Amino acid sequence: MKNTVIFDLDGLLINSEIISYQLYRDLTGQYQQDFSMEEYIHSYSGKTEADNMQTLISEFGLPISLEEGLAFASRKEKEYFKQGVSLKQGSEELLSYLKKKDYKILLASSSSMERAMGVLSQHGISAFFDHMIFGTEVKRGKPYPDIFLKACERAKEPPENCLVLEDSEAGIQAACSAGIDVICIPDLKAPGRNFLEMAAAKLTSLEDVIPWLERV
Repeated sequence: MKNTVIFDLDGLLINSEIISYQLYRDLTGQYQQDFSMEEYIHSYSGKTEADNMQTLISEFGLPISLEEGLAFASRKEKEYFKQGVSLKQGSEELLSYLKKKDYKILLASSSSMERAMGVLSQHGISAFFDHMIFGTEVKRGKPYPDIFLKACERAKEPPENCLVLEDSEAGIQAACSAGIDVICIPDLKAPGRNFLEMAAAKLTSLEDVIPWLERV
């Protein structure tokens, strides 16, 4: 029986992918080059910041180092985050439902603790989470299962009692490798068919999770 729900953060709980697109566009714009949403969705969505920045520098011939690009991205993201990052539709209702039903609620994010807590506190939802696990706490990031196995350990629950909510291919693969059922709720880019087939369900939004839980 499922008694633990593990949330991803970026693209699942918060609308941060649009900010990633905007800051990459800001960077290429400094060199009079246009960066389209279509390019972001096709080649950048769901990948690590370092990989994306290396690709951006290479594809657009930007005269900067990887370190300079990452520093720009970090600075611009903080500026955008200060302006506010919206929650995904249905997130607060789902968290309230899970808490009322006595589910254990965890966050498993590749984000830093400072960044994640800043966003969650901004919306007053940090108290919903029983435990939080961040990328710095594991040796390998997604698609490796480490962060979700750490979440099970922290919750003191076996994988079969847990459910992961994810939007990305790497997240789906990580959950499956950990032996945890995963629901895919795509963000800007829908995972490929082979990844969707790995998921227990593909839902349109967090609003659909409650009916799904009540059916199973």
